Amino acid sequence: MATTTEQTTHPDGRVELTDPDAVANSPYGNAELAPTRLPERNWTTYNYAALWMGMAHNIPSYLLAAGLVTLGMNWLQAFLTITLGNLIVLVPLLLNSHAGTKYGIPFPVFARAFYGVRGANFPALLRAFVACGWFGIQTWIGGQAIYVIAGELFGKGWTDASAVGGHPWTMWLSFGLFWLLQMALIWRGIEGLRRFENWAAPLVTVAFLALMIAILVKAGGFGPILSQPSKLGWGSDFWTIFAPSLMGMIAFWATLSLNMPDFTRFGKGQRQQVIGQIIGLPTTMSFIALVSIITTSGTVIVYGSAIWDPVELTRRFENPVVVTIGLIMAILATMSCNVAANVVSPSYDFANALPRWLTFRTAGLLTGVIGVVIQPWRLISDPSIYIFVWLSFYGGLLASVAGVLIAGYWFLDRTALVLPDLYKSSGRYWYSAGWNWRAVVATIFGSLLAVGGAYSNPGAGPFPADGLIPFLKPLYDYSWIVGLVAGFVTYLLLSKPVRLGRG
Repeated sequence: MATTTEQTTHPDGRVELTDPDAVANSPYGNAELAPTRLPERNWTTYNYAALWMGMAHNIPSYLLAAGLVTLGMNWLQAFLTITLGNLIVLVPLLLNSHAGTKYGIPFPVFARAFYGVRGANFPALLRAFVACGWFGIQTWIGGQAIYVIAGELFGKGWTDASAVGGHPWTMWLSFGLFWLLQMALIWRGIEGLRRFENWAAPLVTVAFLALMIAILVKAGGFGPILSQPSKLGWGSDFWTIFAPSLMGMIAFWATLSLNMPDFTRFGKGQRQQVIGQIIGLPTTMSFIALVSIITTSGTVIVYGSAIWDPVELTRRFENPVVVTIGLIMAILATMSCNVAANVVSPSYDFANALPRWLTFRTAGLLTGVIGVVIQPWRLISDPSIYIFVWLSFYGGLLASVAGVLIAGYWFLDRTALVLPDLYKSSGRYWYSAGWNWRAVVATIFGSLLAVGGAYSNPGAGPFPADGLIPFLKPLYDYSWIVGLVAGFVTYLLLSKPVRLGRG
């Protein structure tokens, strides 16, 4: 064990403050942002595997694969696209997870090492607002499930209620009820969430399998499904769709590739979090992708067209008991993912911006409010907008942040951080008035290259067909890779002379 006057390094490599109360009076800290004490770092391999099972086995994950089938891919093309995307995003995810376990700090505090104590609010709030959008999407989906279940109980008086804003008022009521359920869960704190994930994740897996089996029976087995040809073939039509689709698959978890320290800060050690995540993310995402692809392909045979929404598909079954059980599982799946993936992070991020005003719980409430204001029902109205606009655009933005963090932590600081200085206005990470302009410039430049050429097919999105910046249009199909590489290289080039000067 190595101990200095400020921080203690334990034999397993984990670091904690020598005096845990040293940052108690800092204007840049509170109980949630302070480093997790060693006795509280108790998450096991199973906890991380269960966390990913709960986050990956959800309806938007299902919609990813179903959306690719709807866009013309066959089962193999869709499965390979999603599996490859998740293997790629696992790399930055594990690289950024390391700091959480080693130092017991959440993502916005980790970002202070490179953006500055104040400047970390820039990437943290960028990440937070994306999470708010995701929270809204998931809450709308969960509300749909409640709406359908209530329709089975109350009949047409519920489902055919008068419309408000393009949807029955009963749908809005269901949306609000699901919103309240999630707020109640987040109010229980991070430990309550861990217990919920442990038992909810396996139930969700069973529900998706049951839906697939039901469709297989109706479709006459695997044969008719797996023999369906691709509408795209394996030529230029496929590759045109493949590149932006792969970026969308990567971007789906680009958010967690940044803020996974919010969870790994509670890990018993690096081995537990690494193995748990390797078991949890690629395997469960590949599993849900395969289930979704088989199920959606089966709906083409059974119903004559691809039904990519599992809530809508569940409504097609005649047995009200089956419908109700299936949709209760959908509600559990959505809560399991939504609170873990889309409320925990912005709760820390907003608290980081106003540590004296916002706690984990009140920041979680703020996340819920913003998630409604974003109008999530518009984001998932069409698979083209969902994959190519929503996922690809924010994926490019967040990838440049990931590039900065990886460059700073692994290549410049070699994983060595001064823990107390992350909470000081006079330490190593204060830079210039609390901001490191190099990280900000690298992020902006990487984001510009990644999404500056954002385009939409005519009538299929908000961007011009020639791209926002036409000469950058070719880069948009590779937005996540472009953002990651540009942010990484730019930050290294801007920071290297400074580090050499210090040496």
